[in-house]
Amino acid sequence: MDLFLPVKPTVLIVDDSPANLSLLGNLLCKLYTVKAVNHGAKALKIVSEEQPDLILLDIMMPDISGYEVCRRLKVDKHTKHIPVIFLTSKTEAISEEMGMAMGAVDYITRPIIPEILLSRVRAHFLEASYVRTMRVNNEYLEYEVSKRARDLAELQQVTILALASLAEVRDLETGSHLRRTQNYIRVLARRLRSHPRFLNVLNDALIDMLYQCAPLHDIGKVGIPDRILLKPGRYEPHEFEIMKAHPRLGFDALSHAQEAAGASIEFLEIAKQIVYSHHEKWDGSGYPQGLAGDAIPIPARLMAIADVYDALISKRVYKPGMSHEQATDIIVQGRGKHFDPDVVDAFLTLGAEFQDIASRFADSDSELQTKAAFLDTATGDVFDKYIASAGRL
Repeated sequence: MDLFLPVKPTVLIVDDSPANLSLLGNLLCKLYTVKAVNHGAKALKIVSEEQPDLILLDIMMPDISGYEVCRRLKVDKHTKHIPVIFLTSKTEAISEEMGMAMGAVDYITRPIIPEILLSRVRAHFLEASYVRTMRVNNEYLEYEVSKRARDLAELQQVTILALASLAEVRDLETGSHLRRTQNYIRVLARRLRSHPRFLNVLNDALIDMLYQCAPLHDIGKVGIPDRILLKPGRYEPHEFEIMKAHPRLGFDALSHAQEAAGASIEFLEIAKQIVYSHHEKWDGSGYPQGLAGDAIPIPARLMAIADVYDALISKRVYKPGMSHEQATDIIVQGRGKHFDPDVVDAFLTLGAEFQDIASRFADSDSELQTKAAFLDTATGDVFDKYIASAGRL
């Protein structure tokens, strides 16, 4: 049968006097594991390697004073938690104040009275044990909270993608469109975060939310009838009016979710801005509200370029994909009309990043074939179908 014996706490004694080391060692060895060194440099080396549970530290030593040893221990995150008790012949109050200011937990003057020393050491071990237990518990709680936060964030992202995919399943877009647009909007936001017009808005937390919210931009399309949503040809005016309702439908759905939560949730606020306003245009000719200029929320302005760029370069069953250069020319033509000029300028510096994202998350043949199943045999020329797709922007 295995016997599990309790491990004795370790006490490090630091004193330049052999007699003092012998006296203290004999007093403590029955209750504790004792290590002894006769100068400060050795003490610092042992502490860094072995992490004793408590240190008895002489103040007056020839190489490094006890004050300096204590100071170095307390500025090191790995050793600052180790309790230090100063041992000294100095009885002046100022010496004790200085020692406590250095971070020591106690100050014992010589001559040593064995019962007092043992009592004080025992008391500090009990306190240190409590502190150590609390620290371990706090670290565990922090880990659990962090893990729960990560789990919730992952669940949130999966839920967002699942909801967004519901809209995409019914649309002519592919699931990879979601991945591309959320990556486009992230690189745009990162490029603009230091711009004077955006630096008070764009920060790491908001950019992360933009990345997560972006897949929801067309969630309102779940409310658009299939006869319109899946129409391969040009929309009739009344059909386009119905199609233009999808930002409002998505906004209302997210608003209802926020009301059900009973609180203002920043994530949903950002999502609503993207969903409701990503079809607005800089000159006020967009929809659904006809907002212009800075009245259009920043998240929506970024989403506008991400969404249009992807629509232009993507091959669909009703149109071929454009080259990056062709899509860039169209976006430049929309500078100050469709798009915020500064966002276009940022986009122009990110050509390589946008092309890399488009390549990494390119539509597979199977995705395109699946989408083709939603359409009847293609009719009309490619230009008509491209115009129809542009009407969906």
